[in-house]
Amino acid sequence: MQSNSSNNNNLPQTSHTSTSRSSDSGEACGGGNKWASKLLSECARAISDKDSSKIHQLLWMLNELASPYGDCDQKLASYFLQALFCKATDSGQRCFKTLATVAEKSHSFDSARKLILKFQEVSPWTTFGHVASNGAILEALDGESKLHIIDISNTLCTQWPTLLEALATRNDETPRLKLTVVVTASIVKSVMKEIGQRMEKFARLMGVPFEFNVISGLNHIGELTKEGLGVREDEAVAINCVGALRRVEVDERNSVIQLLRSLSPRVVTVVEEEADFSSSRYDFVRCFEECLRFYTLYFEMLEESFAPTSNERLMLERECSRNIIRVLACDEENGGGECERRERGIQWSGRLREAFSPVGFSDDVVDDVKALLKRYKAGWALVLAQGDNHESGIYLTWKEEPVVWASAWKP
Repeated sequence: MQSNSSNNNNLPQTSHTSTSRSSDSGEACGGGNKWASKLLSECARAISDKDSSKIHQLLWMLNELASPYGDCDQKLASYFLQALFCKATDSGQRCFKTLATVAEKSHSFDSARKLILKFQEVSPWTTFGHVASNGAILEALDGESKLHIIDISNTLCTQWPTLLEALATRNDETPRLKLTVVVTASIVKSVMKEIGQRMEKFARLMGVPFEFNVISGLNHIGELTKEGLGVREDEAVAINCVGALRRVEVDERNSVIQLLRSLSPRVVTVVEEEADFSSSRYDFVRCFEECLRFYTLYFEMLEESFAPTSNERLMLERECSRNIIRVLACDEENGGGECERRERGIQWSGRLREAFSPVGFSDDVVDDVKALLKRYKAGWALVLAQGDNHESGIYLTWKEEPVVWASAWKP
C-alpha cells in the first residue's frame, strides 16, 4: 500500500503490466491540462540535469497532488513519483527488492487466478496473444502424435485449457502432450504445484494424455538446455514465449534466441508489449517519456475496462510500480531482478530474423482473433504488421494505438 508521505518509503506491490486507452469518467488519463505528465517530465529533466533545488521542489509538489486512489492523473503521479524519488535518492534497487518481497509474501494461487481471470474477462490484453499463439502452435504441430510445448511465460498456464480442448476434438487420434513450464519470475514459483494439479485434472477430463513439468531456479533463460528440458528426438517441439524475452538482459537476447533455435522447434511463438525501453536505456529523459507514454495508455485502458471501485483494477495498477522502478531507477549492472527492457515488434523482428523465418498467421487464426475482440468493448482492433519494413506478426491496438505484438517463427 502506498501513502503520500514525503519520504515515499511505503511502496505498492509487484509486477505484471499492461497498456491501453480511454476512461469511464469521460476524461482520458492525462487529458485536460495533463498536469501529471507535465510535472513528471519536468522532474525527470531536473534529475537528468542534477538540479537538486528543482528536484526537491517538484517532488514535494507531486507528493502533495498524487494519490493511488484518485483520478487517472493522480494515480500516474503517485506511481511515477515513487520511481523518480528512487532515482533521485539512488534507492531503486532497495525499493525494488522491497516490492518483490512484499508481493511474494501476499501472493496466493486463488488471488492470482481471480485477478488474471477478471482481467481476461474485461480486456483482450492477454487473451489476444493466447489465441494467436495457440492457433499457430496447433497448425504447426498438426498430425503429430507426440507434442512438447515449452512454455516460457508467467501467465499461470491460463493459455492452455483452450489448446487442450482443441486437441481433444481433433479428427485423428488424440496426441500426447508434454507441457514444460519455465518459470522466469520468482513470484510464480509458489503457485505452480497447484496449477500443475489443475492442468493434469483438466487434461484427464478432456481425454488428452498429458505430462506436466516445471523448471524453476534458473538465473536466466540462457541456462536452459535440451537435456534439462527433457526434449526427445521423437517429439514435435513448440516454444511459447509470452512476455519472456523482455526479461532477458538486452545484451544477451540474441544468444538466447540462438539457444531457442538449437532446440529444433517446429514453431516459436513470441508475444510482447509494444514499447521501447531498450534503445533509450542510457538516456534517462527519453526512457522516462516512453515509459510514461506506455503506462498512461495502460492506466487509461484499466479505467475504461473496470468499474471505478474495482479491487482488481487497483491491484493491477499497484503491480505496475515494481516495473516502473525497475526501468527508471535500477542500475542494471548490479542485477537484482527481472529485466523490464521492452522492445517494439519491429525490433524483436530484427533479432528473431537472425535465427528464424517468420510464419504468417493463417486466415483462420486471424479470424479467431477478430472473433475474440468482438467479445470486448469497442476500441480494440487487430492490425497486420507492415511487411515492407521487415516487421512480422500482428498487433493488438487500443484506440488505434498498438499495445501488444504477437508473432510466429520457424527455423
